[in-house]
Amino acid sequence: MDSSIAASLGIGSGLDIKALVKQLSDAQRAPKDAQIERRETLNAARISTLAEVSGAIDNFSNALSSLISGGSLFTQPTVSEPSLLSVKAVAGARLGGLSAELEVVQLAKAQTLESATFSARTDPVGQGTLTLANANGSFDIVIDASNDSLEGLAAAINAAGAGVVASIVTDANGSRLMMKGATGQANAFTLSTAATGGLERFAFGPSITGGMSQAQAAQDAIVKLDGVTINRSSNSFSDVVAGVQIDLKKAEPGTIISLGASRPTAEITQGMTDFVAAYNELMALINEATKAGAGEDGGPLRGDVGVRQMMRQLSQMTSMALTSQGDGPHSLAEIGVRTNRDGTLSLDTFRLQEQLVNNPDAVEALFNPTQWSSSSAVTIQSAVGRVKPGTYTLTNLVPMSGSTPASGMVDGVAMTGVDTNLVAPAGSAALGLIVTVNSASPSVTITIEPGLGGALKMIRDALRDREGPFGATNKRLTEERDDIADMKALNEERSQRYYNQLLGTFTAMERQVSSFKATQSYLDQQIKMWTNDRG
Repeated sequence: MDSSIAASLGIGSGLDIKALVKQLSDAQRAPKDAQIERRETLNAARISTLAEVSGAIDNFSNALSSLISGGSLFTQPTVSEPSLLSVKAVAGARLGGLSAELEVVQLAKAQTLESATFSARTDPVGQGTLTLANANGSFDIVIDASNDSLEGLAAAINAAGAGVVASIVTDANGSRLMMKGATGQANAFTLSTAATGGLERFAFGPSITGGMSQAQAAQDAIVKLDGVTINRSSNSFSDVVAGVQIDLKKAEPGTIISLGASRPTAEITQGMTDFVAAYNELMALINEATKAGAGEDGGPLRGDVGVRQMMRQLSQMTSMALTSQGDGPHSLAEIGVRTNRDGTLSLDTFRLQEQLVNNPDAVEALFNPTQWSSSSAVTIQSAVGRVKPGTYTLTNLVPMSGSTPASGMVDGVAMTGVDTNLVAPAGSAALGLIVTVNSASPSVTITIEPGLGGALKMIRDALRDREGPFGATNKRLTEERDDIADMKALNEERSQRYYNQLLGTFTAMERQVSSFKATQSYLDQQIKMWTNDRG
């Protein structure tokens, strides 16, 4: 062991064997290490830059979607008496010519009942069955030893699922049961029981005495639209004035409320200016990531297929047809958005203003998603933006008959009938589409148009799809990163083997040198002895 240690330390030759072996081993592995490091650095830069570009287009799309969904880029309804009602546009509505007069005659109210006062919430109420009847049906509420209290009765009513809410109000006089139904005259309810042990105190109806008291009767909202009386069960509705959701706040018979529309001319101009600026920032980032050059002078994603495809699709946005309605502009290029030689955009504000004056509805349609049916036989129920943009053909449409739900097909695939509605099946391109069949029809076309925000979202989603260009690039870079890690491990293993080989070789050399030195020392001693003897 001592001689081995001595040999490895270079005692025989006088050399620092370990240092020498390390230097030789490092010199041998240095070129490979440098090559791996360059690949690793470039791969990391590509992954980071791809994430940055992907995040940038994501932010661009989300910012545009938020701007559009905020309602600032399409006409909003106005109301002359905001203290009586509020209004807002239904998604996809076109309100340019809105002009109407409303009068709020009566607000919708819910029926409310109250019981006699009990000393405590836990007081027994009597056992038996209380039957609640309303527009939803008849519901039996069973009270037995397990829930015989004011609290138990309230819980049982709420659990019945009748659409009536029960609660307990406690004040200085004690506790009493309160019940409230949904608004609208049709949602009035009655309570009846054959019990005589106390539960009859909670009965209510036209011929019932000694039961609960009615604090408020159910009633419909009554409005007059241009002099025509209309009843609704709720104070919030969107089927009285087309494209407008109305929320009633206060009834004031005799007061005429004017409805109009406010065009967002300034907001659209500013929105287009912001869009162009954000697009140019995105392109600057992409250009930096893909710039030509060798080594560190070039962009990390130069030549990347996914990024090239993104640039190509983004460059087509100005000429892309965003709507097919009407005779006005159908693309951004037609309202003054131009593509410059370097791929950036510029805005011709004069052209935009001209189109806003001559074709305001068409300009709004470029930004906002729309959907419509080619026939009154079908009404679209799904929310705007819920269905993938495209044109869908509904065939063999049959409305609900008795207990048989509506039926029909979308692009040759059977839809699911739910009462009067049809729902596009899972796996269909029209997934999310819900329509009401009003009458039989052999064929109806449903058109879903994305608007600018939807078009950009489609590009982003296609790029970022697992099987899309970005997904393929990210998979390739991830696999390359794993390969580099394997190369590093293999190079480390080879270097260690080479180090051990060198160390073994030099250690053996040291042993030989030590042996030679020992022989030399012995010979020197013998020669001295021979010389002394002769003397």
